[in-house]
Amino acid sequence: MSQTMLPENRAPRPGRETAAAGPATVRFYRRVLRELTAAGIDFLVGGGYALERYLGIGRLVKDLDLFLRAADIQKALDHLGRSLGCDTELTFPHWLGKVRKRGDHVDLIFNAGNGVCVVDDDWFNYAVPSRVLDVPVLLCPVEEMIWSKAFVMERERYDGADVAHLLHACAESLDWDRLSRRFGTHWRILFAHLTLFGFVYPSERRRIPEAVMRECMRLLEYEMRHTSSSRICRGTLTSRAQYLVDLELWGYEDARLAPHGSMSEEEASIWTAAIDAAASRPLGERPREAVAPNDLPIGGATHGSM
Repeated sequence: MSQTMLPENRAPRPGRETAAAGPATVRFYRRVLRELTAAGIDFLVGGGYALERYLGIGRLVKDLDLFLRAADIQKALDHLGRSLGCDTELTFPHWLGKVRKRGDHVDLIFNAGNGVCVVDDDWFNYAVPSRVLDVPVLLCPVEEMIWSKAFVMERERYDGADVAHLLHACAESLDWDRLSRRFGTHWRILFAHLTLFGFVYPSERRRIPEAVMRECMRLLEYEMRHTSSSRICRGTLTSRAQYLVDLELWGYEDARLAPHGSMSEEEASIWTAAIDAAASRPLGERPREAVAPNDLPIGGATHGSM
């Protein structure tokens, strides 16, 4: 794994690791981390463990989310199946694999549920060294955590508070240009969270760079003068369930599918068919939705920087 160091003010904060998992589960997580490291398979720790580190709080951590490149997913599944005797599966071919043993599971994530947030080299180039469960690891960069969490707006799960807390903890050390490029043509999602941050924390509004807010407002003014004629619903990038009526009854195109997005119709169908199954699982077993860049990007009319 790469060992790129970031500025001191980005270092994970000392915090109390508060795990809801029992001792056997923690041992399983630790073995997974060590096996992947020993096999030379790159991975990043995200989810609750990374959030706890960045925020410096004691947070109940119910599961282990690992982020890998798509090219490494099958290799990781095969290795953990052999070395630990785990049951493994590519649960959703466009974004998620799972490793299970005696009721415990680890998620191997390589994209977002909407097919937009691909785990690419920059996730690793800007990763942050830390320790999780006494194992040296790399954490997902804050920018990528904000990017992926910003689109999670399901009826049963909304990650907006996590985004606000990450902004609160890391605003001064964020790479705002890179974060803006991550959102690209989905700049409205970023703008929405930044606007909400100012509502949640009135005394902290100035911590969001004025240039970032003004660029979002410039793009908003441009869109107000140029109405799109395409009937696209981008709600499916934020919720797989709540905008099906727009597709099935109201005739909108699905922003997840070509030519707008990267998902195939088969992948979207598999993801939709799993809605009922997810609703019936215990909370700890529900799959996490990661998430998503489609009209004007931040910074201009092509995919560019702010």
